[in-house]
Amino acid sequence: MTFLTGLDYASVFIFALTGALVASRAQLDLVGFIFVACLTAVGGGTLRDLFLSRETLFWVADPTLIAVACAAALLMFFTAHLFESRLKVLTWLDACALSVAVPAGVGVALALESHWAIALIMGVSTGCFGGLMRDVVCNEVPLVLKQGELYLTAAFAGAAATLIARSIGLSDPNALAICAVVTLALRSGSLAFGWRLPTYRARPPRH
Repeated sequence: MTFLTGLDYASVFIFALTGALVASRAQLDLVGFIFVACLTAVGGGTLRDLFLSRETLFWVADPTLIAVACAAALLMFFTAHLFESRLKVLTWLDACALSVAVPAGVGVALALESHWAIALIMGVSTGCFGGLMRDVVCNEVPLVLKQGELYLTAAFAGAAATLIARSIGLSDPNALAICAVVTLALRSGSLAFGWRLPTYRARPPRH
């Protein structure tokens, strides 16, 4: 298993857990759990592969990834009720998933020798779109759009850190590890310590 394949597997499993948790909050049946888990798990990576015109989607080339997502859905179907706060578990699992999916997106783009700007966009897209699809389908407020929280910013900073690390001579695995650390640190800081960006405040018009 290559490093990038490992990132895809980790991203699929953790994002599938978050999808199943959201399904539990919506009180869906087992099939609903599996659907939402799989949508969340492969949504961002599917868009990445389509944008990059990869010959075969990553989960079509390796259907085991779907089995991993289904296993995560089953696990959560039987254990979600044990969590005191499913929303808290969801937000932290999602932070972990983001920190794996962003380097996975950047890594695939770089492996295909894409322009650095495309690699940046692919990192953010891979990290954010699966969770966005999950929340929209289940009628939840998207975590990616919560006011002021560092989500897109964390993904962008992590992807940018990869490119900076490569520019100073670090190997791709080390650069992608830095991406994961930066993404997780910023997202965790936002959740644990309330780190925020300034938000737009409309001012009344002057007469």
